[in-house]
Amino acid sequence: MKRIASQHMRRSLLSPRNLRLSSPLSSISSSRRCFALSARLSQHAPVTAAPAIASEAVLDTPSTDSPVDLNKSSRAGRETSPKLSALHARLSLPPRFPHASLARCLVHPSADRNPLNNNASLAVLGQDLLAYYTAEWLMCNYPRLPMEVLFAAQYAYSGPRTLSAMREEWGVESVAAPGPEVDPGLLQFTRRQAGNAMAEGGMARLKDTQTPDKKTGTGRANEQWNYRRGTSSRIVYDNQFGDLAEHADNPVTTANASTPPGPVTTEEASATFINAVFGALYLHAGAQATQAFHQAHILSRHIPLHTLFSFTHPTRDLSRLCLREGFESPVARLLSETGRHSRSPVFVVGVYSGSDKLGEAAGSSLDEARVRATAAALRAWYLYSPPRDHIVLPSQSATTQWRPQMVDVGEVVT
Repeated sequence: MKRIASQHMRRSLLSPRNLRLSSPLSSISSSRRCFALSARLSQHAPVTAAPAIASEAVLDTPSTDSPVDLNKSSRAGRETSPKLSALHARLSLPPRFPHASLARCLVHPSADRNPLNNNASLAVLGQDLLAYYTAEWLMCNYPRLPMEVLFAAQYAYSGPRTLSAMREEWGVESVAAPGPEVDPGLLQFTRRQAGNAMAEGGMARLKDTQTPDKKTGTGRANEQWNYRRGTSSRIVYDNQFGDLAEHADNPVTTANASTPPGPVTTEEASATFINAVFGALYLHAGAQATQAFHQAHILSRHIPLHTLFSFTHPTRDLSRLCLREGFESPVARLLSETGRHSRSPVFVVGVYSGSDKLGEAAGSSLDEARVRATAAALRAWYLYSPPRDHIVLPSQSATTQWRPQMVDVGEVVT
């Protein structure tokens, strides 16, 4: 039996059937049999649904019956722009601030007249917010500032030149000419040509051929070029910087005008962009986020307010100030001197009201030192600031315990 079993095993190992399967012709025939078997199985297999990827691909293909929305592709480009995403992250804007709104802030009305696409309405809101937040901070921290110094300080914090410098610090670049192919992360506006540029024809300069535009103002006498404008007129009629408001360049009028907005400078377009960012942030994130953004980008700048003062008659102003406040009349006293008979003498003079020293300064002559000491006394009076724990801004009254702020009687008018 063992011999028979070994013969069967030897026959199966050396069978010519295995040799045929190992040959190339046998492999081809076996592959044909497998293909026929799979074909028969596929005929009897149940019908299954198509994959989800194929259905999505079919849905993504545009239909010829429905019109194509061109604004949808532009909105998609706004959300996928690398420059726009980098700017959003660089400014640490909240997630509630969409990329589409940031792209809208970068479009000046001179580049796109459509009010739904440009930043005209957002810039109006942002300009008022900047003026309000800056003015309340200055008036609460320095309640004795004269109006002219307040105008100058507000211009230094949120003026067009400062906002243009902020645009450069944020890394926002401007385009040479606006268009639909421009990256949404760039500032788009129509540039104003230089006045010395040659006009068409090459026979005259551009500023010599242009006619002055008629302002769409109120027609008041304050808008005339030769009108004498005082502090009261600047408060009532002018803008937040005390400058004559140019109504033709105002985004409110240009957004709804029948004629397209004219070209602007890079400084004006940059200021409009910064104002629009503040307005959009207020609408999307609220007042607290806007105040924090204002503190981080506007109030964080150091402005030497003592350099904004310019006194014409400081001795007379100080005398009237002491008379109004009930102080003793100011007296100038020589504190020290050196080199009186040399070519470069130095005198140190102090101004006193009774036993209280109001100011001190040095000069090359007694009169110069006295005037400088008087001006230092006036600056010390006007730059008074209450304690920090007593300052509560009106915009923070919803989240902070309100405390009445100091209101000064005003500056000395001479």
